[in-house]
Parts: sequence; structure tokens; C-alpha cells
Amino acid sequence: MRRNISITSDLYAVVDTIGRPPVVVGASLGGRTALVAEGERPGTTAGLVLVDIAPRVDAAGQARVRAFMAGAPDGFSSLEEVAEAVNAYSPRRRGSGNVEGLRKNVRQRADGRWYWHWDPRFLEASTDEQNFAVDRLLRAAGNVSAPTMLVRGSRSDMVTAEAANELLQLVPSARLVEVAAGHMITGDDNDVFTSRLRDFLAERVQRADRV
Repeated sequence: MRRNISITSDLYAVVDTIGRPPVVVGASLGGRTALVAEGERPGTTAGLVLVDIAPRVDAAGQARVRAFMAGAPDGFSSLEEVAEAVNAYSPRRRGSGNVEGLRKNVRQRADGRWYWHWDPRFLEASTDEQNFAVDRLLRAAGNVSAPTMLVRGSRSDMVTAEAANELLQLVPSARLVEVAAGHMITGDDNDVFTSRLRDFLAERVQRADRV
């Protein structure tokens, strides 16, 4: 079983290989991993962008995300079926109707069926109570000093307004940005997310580098 502590170690290994702290953008499980990495080894990152994730998340929303990610273990017969699954999870998602854009999220195997790029087994990491204990995440957040931005979807069923405010209290220098989106912010409105990310890099991270 692959657990979060191993994923955190992977992040440390990448940072050590790079040779300098990078800005880490982490969504959901990636955000939790980045938060733990920075909080337990301060200076790991030059900046932290948490995409709709906080130490405390809504249990029902988390279960819904896990169900979506673990769904279709036998794959999809077409990109249209992939689109149907995405739309069922996020019915308010804005799409062009062109399913070709979903190719970046799936891969086609020799059997002709389409499978999510992610390995469903990595979800075992996010269900490990010890490695994802709220107390551990809260302690890690309290140690974060790197420039931080939390991007929360205003329609998120994972991160409530209260959970976002709790993070801001733990990381007083953090910035909160809300986007008209659900939990999958980059899929719902990637243009707005990219714009907010650029602003953060220019205003917070590059400024910190000059100090």
C-alpha cells in the first residue's frame, strides 16, 4: 500500500534534486502532501498554492470525490462516456462540448478502452488515517511561513468557508481567493485559476525573492 508519507518523501526527493525550493501547486491530495512537506520541513517550498484543500475537509464531499476517482475501474468505451462521468460529478462545469480535450485526463489501452491517468491505488494514501490525521495537517499549517495562497471553489463541497478561515488563522500571511467553481477548479475555470496564480507569483513569490 502506498501511503501519504511516501508521497511526501517523493516531494522532498524532487525538491532536493532540483536544488532549490520550488513553488508547489497542489490540488486535493497534492495540496495536502505539499502542506505536510512544507510544514514539517520549512523551506521546502518557495511558495505554496493549495487548490481547494485545507486541513479540515467536509466528509461527505471527500467521499464524493473518492467515489468519482475510484469509479469506472473497467474504463470507458469512448471519450463521450468519459465526458458523461465528468458531467455527472460536476453538472455545472462549463465545457465546449468538444470531448477531445479529455484526452489529457485518460489513456487508451490495448483493449481500446479509456482509463483515467491516475492509478486508483494511490487513493489508499488519502484514506490512511494516521498520515492524513487532521491534527497532523493543522500542526503542519501552523509551521508554514512560505508565501501561501488558498484557491477555494465557491461551490466546493470539500472546503467550507469555515475550513478556509481556519487555515487563514493558522497561516496569517496566506491569501484566500475564491473562484466560481466546484472542487475541480482547474477543470471548471482554468483561465481564472491561471490568472490568479500568475498574480500570486508576481506579487508574493517574486517579491519575497527580492527581499
